[in-house]
Amino acid sequence: MTKFKRYLITSALPYANGPVHIGHLAGVYIPSDIYARYLRLKGEDVISVCGSDEHGVPITIKARQLGITPQEVVDKYNAIIKDSFMRFGMSFDIYARTSSKVHHETASEFFRNLYDKGEFIEKTTEQYYDEEAKAFLADRYITGTCPHCSNENAYGDQCEKCGTTLNATDLINPRSTISGSKPVLRETSHWFLPLDKYEPFLKKWILEDHKEWKSNVYGQCKSWLDMGLQPRAVSRDLDWGVPVPVEGANGKVLYVWFDAPIGYISATKELTPDWEKYWKSEDTRMVHFIGKDNIVFHCIVFPAMLKAEGSYILPDNVPANEFLNLEGDKISTSRNWAVWLHEYLDDFPGKEDVLRYVLCANAPETKDNDFTWKDFQTRNNSELVAIYGNFVNRALVLTQNYYKGEVPAAGELTDFDRETLAELPIIRKKIEESIENFRFREALKEAMNMARLGNKYLAETEPWKVMKTDPERVKTIMNIALQIAANLPIAFEPFMPFTSEKLLKMLNLGKPGWDMLGRADILAVGHTIGEPSLLFEKIEDAEIEKQVEKLANTKKANEIKIAPVTPQHDPITYDEFSKMDIRVGTILEAERVPKTDKLLKLTIDTGIDKRTVVSGIAAYFTPEQAIGKKVSMLVNLEPRKIRGIESHGMILMAQDADGRLEFVAPLNEVRNGSEVK
Repeated sequence: MTKFKRYLITSALPYANGPVHIGHLAGVYIPSDIYARYLRLKGEDVISVCGSDEHGVPITIKARQLGITPQEVVDKYNAIIKDSFMRFGMSFDIYARTSSKVHHETASEFFRNLYDKGEFIEKTTEQYYDEEAKAFLADRYITGTCPHCSNENAYGDQCEKCGTTLNATDLINPRSTISGSKPVLRETSHWFLPLDKYEPFLKKWILEDHKEWKSNVYGQCKSWLDMGLQPRAVSRDLDWGVPVPVEGANGKVLYVWFDAPIGYISATKELTPDWEKYWKSEDTRMVHFIGKDNIVFHCIVFPAMLKAEGSYILPDNVPANEFLNLEGDKISTSRNWAVWLHEYLDDFPGKEDVLRYVLCANAPETKDNDFTWKDFQTRNNSELVAIYGNFVNRALVLTQNYYKGEVPAAGELTDFDRETLAELPIIRKKIEESIENFRFREALKEAMNMARLGNKYLAETEPWKVMKTDPERVKTIMNIALQIAANLPIAFEPFMPFTSEKLLKMLNLGKPGWDMLGRADILAVGHTIGEPSLLFEKIEDAEIEKQVEKLANTKKANEIKIAPVTPQHDPITYDEFSKMDIRVGTILEAERVPKTDKLLKLTIDTGIDKRTVVSGIAAYFTPEQAIGKKVSMLVNLEPRKIRGIESHGMILMAQDADGRLEFVAPLNEVRNGSEVK
């Protein structure tokens, strides 16, 4: 790796309209944290910046859905995200916000610099306008029929059913999601960054100077450059965001794609007064950690912005990951198909590192990968517990039993001892090469190979047997086992910081630097280790079944949402409808009808009288659950005998797509006998 004086690590700013899920962690945040922790262990000058992306249309949509302000939305989700990152052990030097004063000032200044240099072009285009709401509509505020698959709820930028990218003007029968009215096209002026002007520079910088970039990143950039770049709007008509800082720009804000990456700069400004040495010195290596959906913005658009400004360095690498799927299906926030970080931390307290380990071991570095709860359990039980945890526990417990916790001196080494110890620096070199080339899965595998080495060494030397015949030999065995154990918290620190901290405490060690990794003299002879305890615990089937059931319920709820509604029945006349006498009543008594699974015998106060009704709701409600319920009831239905019981009426129930029944009842208190009209 080329030697730099300092490192600037940026992690994609999570959007503050929802929590963080495992796809975000595997794609961006775990790789970013591994790299930052590794550099710190090596003693490098490194800062890692991140923060909430708090502007843009999805924020305003969420605010409208919840009936609160955009600021309340971002305050809520920024707090959730920041807290879950902290609990998960993310080691950002700062977690900032793009709604902050510093960011607004930084983004405004950046825009103004480019504006004053004449870098923008101003263009007038037609955009949909809602005459009722008196507002221009962003793409996500327009829905209509997809021209490709006829989905009637396609958005103005994409059809989520067929996945086709759209322009709002492509939609058939467009409508505003704000008022429901049909929008009209109206002229509006915006500033555009002429990306085509920077195409020759970008082609050389990426395609010639950065052939070492990951193939998925390089390939996507080449595809965009081969198609030819077009000017891109840097402003939009919206009332939430950084106001465009020029005269005549009332009601216009900086487009979130322009605003958000400047958040890396403003976060660094908040962190240190020396921010310029990280952004404007060629001695700094800047690395962007992102998901593949952000490649174009970080490799083409943001570098073009920085080049246009003229005083900033460009990213040296952008190691974007692919996507992580969940149980064979694409993670989707809108469908709630995700494992949310804050929920995981509540469900699995003390197992932060288990998730870090599994997501890194299965990271989508070169292709999309799949997370399953079964694999999560298997990796914990078969690798963390059975290999890493088992080795450490045996080494430390035997030391306590044999030597009261003191590290024994090694005697004469056998060939097997020397071969084992020789593996340590080899593994260190492999971990370093893998991390420095952003192959974190491979690096983690090598760290686990060090634990495997220790496990294999104890299994083959069998000190618990040798102790009976050659106690001096056991001192050498245990010294070597302890030196391997002391290497593990260093090797695993970038990946599993909580575990490394716990193991260092058990070894009674301070935090060693990376330079100690691979050595066989980390623990001095006579050093007293601390009290051993289990590093990891088995995860039982019941815990996994609970998570699988939660996902099954989510899938069921999603299927119900998209299930077709039963077609309308044949028309009836008003006279026919007016003959029905529907009243509000209260269930006073309920009991199962003998020898049936579906029927309950109900006594209902109709306000007119108290009468018996036989209803097929026993599969959904116990008698105890039914008693006291308000119901809507057809009281003038002819009586009929059901299982020998005369039923005088019918209660009305709503049936969902999954067959589930719910009582149809007034929201507020209404006296029995009130007519339903």
